[in-house]
Amino acid sequence: MPLNAKAVYSRENADYVPFPSRRSTVHSTKGIVSCSQPLAAAAGHRILSQGGNAADAAVAVAAGLNMTEPCSTGIGGDMFCLFYNAKTKKVHALNGSGRYPGEASLEKVRKDLGFAPGAPGNMPMMNALAATTPGAAAGWVDTIEKFGSGKLSLEQILQPAIELGEEGFPVSELSSHGWVEAEEGIRNASPNFREMLKVDPSAKDGVRSPLPGEIMKNPTLAKTFRALAAEGKKGFYKGRVAEQIVKVVQDLGGYMTLEDLAYHAEVGTQEVDAISLDFTGQDIVSKATPGTDGGPNQGVTIWEHPPNGQGIVALMALGIMEELEKAGKIPKFTEAQHNSAEYLHAVIESLRIAFADAAWWVTDPDVERVPSQGLLAREYLAERAKLFHPDRAADIMDHGSPAHNHCDTVYFAVTDSEGNGISFINSNYAGFGTAIIPAGCGFTLQNRGANFSLQEGHPNALAPRKRPYHTIIPALITNTADGSLHSVYGVMGGFMQPQGHVQVMLNMLAFGYHPQAALDSPRFCLAAPTDESTDRTVWVEEGISDDAVEGLRRLGHKIEVLTGWKRAAFGRGQIIRTYYDNGKLVYGAGSDMRGDGMAYPLL
Repeated sequence: MPLNAKAVYSRENADYVPFPSRRSTVHSTKGIVSCSQPLAAAAGHRILSQGGNAADAAVAVAAGLNMTEPCSTGIGGDMFCLFYNAKTKKVHALNGSGRYPGEASLEKVRKDLGFAPGAPGNMPMMNALAATTPGAAAGWVDTIEKFGSGKLSLEQILQPAIELGEEGFPVSELSSHGWVEAEEGIRNASPNFREMLKVDPSAKDGVRSPLPGEIMKNPTLAKTFRALAAEGKKGFYKGRVAEQIVKVVQDLGGYMTLEDLAYHAEVGTQEVDAISLDFTGQDIVSKATPGTDGGPNQGVTIWEHPPNGQGIVALMALGIMEELEKAGKIPKFTEAQHNSAEYLHAVIESLRIAFADAAWWVTDPDVERVPSQGLLAREYLAERAKLFHPDRAADIMDHGSPAHNHCDTVYFAVTDSEGNGISFINSNYAGFGTAIIPAGCGFTLQNRGANFSLQEGHPNALAPRKRPYHTIIPALITNTADGSLHSVYGVMGGFMQPQGHVQVMLNMLAFGYHPQAALDSPRFCLAAPTDESTDRTVWVEEGISDDAVEGLRRLGHKIEVLTGWKRAAFGRGQIIRTYYDNGKLVYGAGSDMRGDGMAYPLL
């Protein structure tokens, strides 16, 4: 049965958490949009109010975020989503990630970058060779066609974002910060840099980064959106936009062709099977979140996007923690042990083990065999859990072999009055991506190709028409007993994402925090989770106690406490929780206080 209000707010008093939760959870019975930009949230809210469903509103939000937060996302990047259909109680997954150009090869790219045969080397982030085919545009169209209400046209759905671009919008504080930080990179990336900077006759070249509260316009991006609205995928992957993408990439030494773009328009977005793990908070915490009647939690199913995304890391880490508890290597933690050294050590080490596998096994399943079911098998997780030491941080870990044991971004959540929910993530990868702007198009191209391995023989090695290891992952939770929607949630931010998924989910399910408090709680981040070097740094957010920090150091972890702007390393998340009050559907939503955003309820 779906959770009721007693299950969500189970404490006997209002002191839900041992730290100040900066915002309140927002509630609605009709639907909610939760994202990192209020103006983008308003775009999705407008589509819901016009009769669109969660999928329709999600695309409006994605386009709105491209306008208001281009330092994180855009139509030149990729997308993934999980859609919960309330009528069928089925979770659908769409993979909208782009492939590497078909005329390139590992040998060519290594030669272009000046790497000697056999020598190590990494793809530079700010380089046309890091650009993969943009998958977002096709993904937006396919999201509406597969999951939309059918009541609104693509033009209507993109209209709020088009208006933001043509009429202008006041820039938010964090977006401005991202723009200022990236300005030099934008200027140096391509000759079209003026398109995404603010006109100012007194500034260098007559343009500069916008400051908080200043009006920014992007009419060329609005023109791109109008082409997509009028022609569908052809408006982006053929004609003017496609030609300008290819021209700028090839002018800067890349390999992308019109054939690559046409190929993605035809076969790019894939509907795939989501991966999942059954879980109950009582496996980790002695007093887990109550169930629908206030008694023990009957368990949930946590859904993640399959590889080439890294969602499997979160599921593996949670499964490893369950195996550790079963083996008596960790206790059932009490509520007072939340974010203690002992608890954090268990989560950190479980994630390290999961990342060791993902760094090797996660890649494009259309090109390489990815043993997802083997990596999630309980027998394999129990074997990997043996690497955990309760009294010390483990040594550098190698990947396991499950076959032998029969492997910057915006996130947002939307729900609607029918009970549907969508978990949606869209990204340029690092900030503005490559910062390369196709002429007259108003967006930057992603640098997702930087996530390929340039090591011959590695499963994730660069290859033509191949998709790389992808950091962006949406998540969703259902109630195991009846398949009803429990929560739509996610945390954005590179390799922080599965780490955030685990921490926020345990805050909510195991420790009983309401959605906003689950997001507000201080987090940690493995600084180099996929690095096989000796870098064992763990970043810890201000707010985690000095006792916990010193306890982790005694266990052998290299701890750095991050404050101020550096806290961006811990990502930004959104949650929409579902429950019932006297049989009436209610949503409770949170929006990360580390971002500029909000949860916007429908009246």
